[in-house]
Amino acid sequence: MLGIKENLRQWALELGFQDVGFAQAGFLSEEAPLLENWLKQGYHGQMKYMENWFDKRLDPRLLVDGAKTVMVMTYNYHQEEKQRCSNAPKISQYAYSLDYHDVIRDKLNLLLNNAREKYGDFQARGFVDSAPVLENAWAKRAGIGWIGKHTLIINKRKGSFFFLASIVMDLKVEEDPPFKTDHCGTCTRCIDFCPTEAILAPGLLDASKCISYLTIELKDAIPDSFKGKTDGWVFGCDICQEVCPWNRFSITNHEPAFKPSEEFLNMTQRDWEEMTQETFSRVFRKSAVKRTKYAGLMRNIKFLKEND
Repeated sequence: MLGIKENLRQWALELGFQDVGFAQAGFLSEEAPLLENWLKQGYHGQMKYMENWFDKRLDPRLLVDGAKTVMVMTYNYHQEEKQRCSNAPKISQYAYSLDYHDVIRDKLNLLLNNAREKYGDFQARGFVDSAPVLENAWAKRAGIGWIGKHTLIINKRKGSFFFLASIVMDLKVEEDPPFKTDHCGTCTRCIDFCPTEAILAPGLLDASKCISYLTIELKDAIPDSFKGKTDGWVFGCDICQEVCPWNRFSITNHEPAFKPSEEFLNMTQRDWEEMTQETFSRVFRKSAVKRTKYAGLMRNIKFLKEND
């Protein structure tokens, strides 16, 4: 008969998650001064929400009363099939299809329903990039992988093209050994290839210089200092992952909801530049791209056309 840890892991795998780990809920003492300094330096740019709920970001027990365990899972989003027009403005792989928030949130709810049917009602909340949770720190503590020099979690067997999801619960589950070894070694490809020099040092990202920030989070005009440096990206950026040697182990995801549409894949440079609100609403209606809205995406496309 399977125990609670084995059941939770099995249910997660059946729902399509790849790696599953468990950590004891508690205060992130190592991360606290790093986060405080990062905010003081203004590396979060206009992402003022990063300043909110500072204590909750560092202690999941403030998110779920009596929390004992943080369950962390990965969900592959790697796309083998890319945009077909080589001159078309580029968007990050994770936004090729349906919004991952909706897809993964549904799976977390199903997992919790299974657990409550088996173990009765308990306090728990599922998160996928939607609350003040330091996912990378918990992924490392739960044995998923190490934090690369680009600040993303890397898994030795799968690379880094995956989403992180977590469940904070008041159930006590045996923790997994934390991931302690950094396998980046002397490699600095992610730092060297970043066209905006956003990675200041191993593990230190000035988000206000990151192309993903400039094309998604920044609401003002993109500063002239980034002219000629956005490398064709208009929503997100995958450069630091594309050049990472560990992503040679990435495999195409098998999630039907993440299959990109033919209309999107076939969009030409002209299609992007002449995009109407109607086309934007049709192609990206259920995509994460809708976050930047039509006006934001056209701002990015215009900046790219005029400066790259």
